Amino acid sequence: MSWSERAADRSPLVQQWRSRNARQIEIMVAAAKRLIVEKGAGFTTQELAREAGVALQTFYRHFGSKDQLLLATLEDLHITMAERYAQSARDLPDPLARLHYYITTTLALVDGTATVPGGPQSITAEHWRLHQLFPEEMTLAAKPMVDLYARELRAAKEQGLISPSDVDQSAELMVMLVRAVYHHYAFMPQSQPTAIAEHVWELCLQGIGGRLSQETPRPPE
Repeated sequence: MSWSERAADRSPLVQQWRSRNARQIEIMVAAAKRLIVEKGAGFTTQELAREAGVALQTFYRHFGSKDQLLLATLEDLHITMAERYAQSARDLPDPLARLHYYITTTLALVDGTATVPGGPQSITAEHWRLHQLFPEEMTLAAKPMVDLYARELRAAKEQGLISPSDVDQSAELMVMLVRAVYHHYAFMPQSQPTAIAEHVWELCLQGIGGRLSQETPRPPE
């Protein structure tokens, strides 16, 4: 950054402009979440602008297209999910118990008993459509969950509970496996989601050099 850019960056007017833009983006992403809950990803940009209470020109000033908004919304959903999972599992006794919670809780979302914005099928279809168009951006959107897994894997390795050859790659592959199973069962419901989730956990645990225990603690309801 040049001296002129640094000087402009310190300007109160520039800071106010950036703050206003950030707030408008937050409002539009929040509106997109509400519309996804109501009708999936099939809303129009006009509906989004109306829901957010902004002009259509304001939408296009911040997002080049509806897909760009959906990418931002998916990343925000991943951030929220990672934060919620970490908070819910904070009292579990060790990092493997927390990993078990993250995996089984995610896969429980396809059994019809948990609320998913837009429903599992809508989320799955939109994820793969966007992944074909924006693979790098979709990888970035999933990074909060990958980082959450990696943090627990690193802690488990330090405690001698597992022996993964590459923590970061293992975290990414685990998230990919959980996502693939979620997508499969979103379109092919089955009667024992808990059994499938536990099987995925067993595969992940053994793949990182862990051992199955008799009982895995879960956080209080």
